[in-house]
Amino acid sequence: MATITFYEKPGCINGEKQKSILRRAGHELHCVNILNYTWTEEKLMPFIIGKTPVDMMNGTAPALKKGFIDPLRLSFEEALSLMIRDPILIKRPLVYVDNLCIQGFDDRRLRPYLGSWDEREDIVTCPNLHVVTCDAKN
Repeated sequence: MATITFYEKPGCINGEKQKSILRRAGHELHCVNILNYTWTEEKLMPFIIGKTPVDMMNGTAPALKKGFIDPLRLSFEEALSLMIRDPILIKRPLVYVDNLCIQGFDDRRLRPYLGSWDEREDIVTCPNLHVVTCDAKN
């Protein structure tokens, strides 16, 4: 089996499920906190080359959810610069395996590493995306 570097946000619900799938398939994981890692253009580029800002940015990042950053209005270079400065903006996970740099658990190149699992389970969409909060003042 393979040794996989899995760049994650520790504690992410889907990240934990994704790691479990890879481990059950027999792979050894080296987990790296994506938020504390020192990103540079050279390190991040192989994961995002050829993608649009919408495809390479984390749509559930607070700055995107609140509308402070609109990936549709960014150039590739602007998005890259923002993600290097604030890694929460990077779509996760980033996976390095067998000289492949993969962004997102839905990338088809990851399929040979997944083994068998219930593919009906959504392990990509953030479960906190649809959390409804209430105003305590009411």
